Amino acid sequence: MRIAVTYENGQIFQHFGHTEQFKVYEVESGAVTSAQIVPTMGSGHGALAGFLAGLGVDTLICGGIGMGAQNALAQAGIRLYGGAQGNADEAVQALLSGNLAYAPDVHCDHHDHAEGHSCGSHSCGGHHTCG
Repeated sequence: MRIAVTYENGQIFQHFGHTEQFKVYEVESGAVTSAQIVPTMGSGHGALAGFLAGLGVDTLICGGIGMGAQNALAQAGIRLYGGAQGNADEAVQALLSGNLAYAPDVHCDHHDHAEGHSCGSHSCGGHHTCG
């Protein structure tokens, strides 16, 4: 299993389409065997699903994520755990133990937000239109 987490300063970054890096975890027999930070190289929104698939990722943990990106991830066969918050390493451990708090119906629609909104500046994750 290979898990990617939208990543910024040790935390789950709260806007999938704007993430500048992922932390990618290799998991074998239910335990993390390695982890590395991978820059997105400027890939955004739609291109990120292909980027993750190219890394062999089969699971994604993130904060807010739009429907287009969700559909692209589904087409790439990547399981989504959106609406998650907090420390990236702890989130992966929680997922592996079956205790990850996430929002199965997460959604982020920035067309409804005021100009200048950034999911990275607040807690998206299931409590309003970003999660």
